[in-house]
Amino acid sequence: MPKNRFISQLISSFFDLAPILAVVIVFQVLIIRQPLSNVIELITGTCFVIIGLTLFIQGIELSLFPLGESMAYAFARKGSLFWLLFFAFCLGFGAAIAEPAVIIVAKKAAHIASLHHVIEATADAEMYYALGLRLTIALSVGLALLMGVFRLLKGWHVHYPIILVYTCIALISPFAPHHIIGIAYDSGGLATSTITVPLVTALGVGLATAIKGRNPMTDGFGLVVLASLTPIIFVMLYGIII
Repeated sequence: MPKNRFISQLISSFFDLAPILAVVIVFQVLIIRQPLSNVIELITGTCFVIIGLTLFIQGIELSLFPLGESMAYAFARKGSLFWLLFFAFCLGFGAAIAEPAVIIVAKKAAHIASLHHVIEATADAEMYYALGLRLTIALSVGLALLMGVFRLLKGWHVHYPIILVYTCIALISPFAPHHIIGIAYDSGGLATSTITVPLVTALGVGLATAIKGRNPMTDGFGLVVLASLTPIIFVMLYGIII
């Protein structure tokens, strides 16, 4: 990538993180009134975060967005509904199962569940519980993308499936175990994080660009909201079953 482009993105990443750093420093010094400990480590870690964020954004622009759009365009031109929907499901499932936030929180949820005797307090029980959560979230994201792509192909308005999903959430919530509700409502945000969102967005925009009569601005977006809501339903059902 051009050097000046990297430096420009580096500066942009710094300003993106500046409000977070300002809040931490102000509350630490003025509200809590404690000196900053390990200043060298704090500065070093911040620099690594800025560099990592810069590289991540550049990687998305150079690989994930073009890849998702080109594959969506190719499948749309191929004209096979089955393979297009299967591709959408596999893309959502694969992105969610590899999502770092899902992996970390699933392990934490399994550990807390074992401490509160929801599951057996063994390493194997925690491992299977965490794996079940990950697979449940990944399955829900895959189905959400399948539903979203089918909506895009049919030209339906995005608010119809969203209303349906919200209705299901409201109906299932009273019957879900108390310990799983918080995890379920967080799972939507976890599933639509660093890896999933760029791929899902690229898929929607690519399809809307390739399909005649679709507008990338009005039809290419809306898949992410389905991917963030559907895991709530599936995780609550997981808690009811388990």
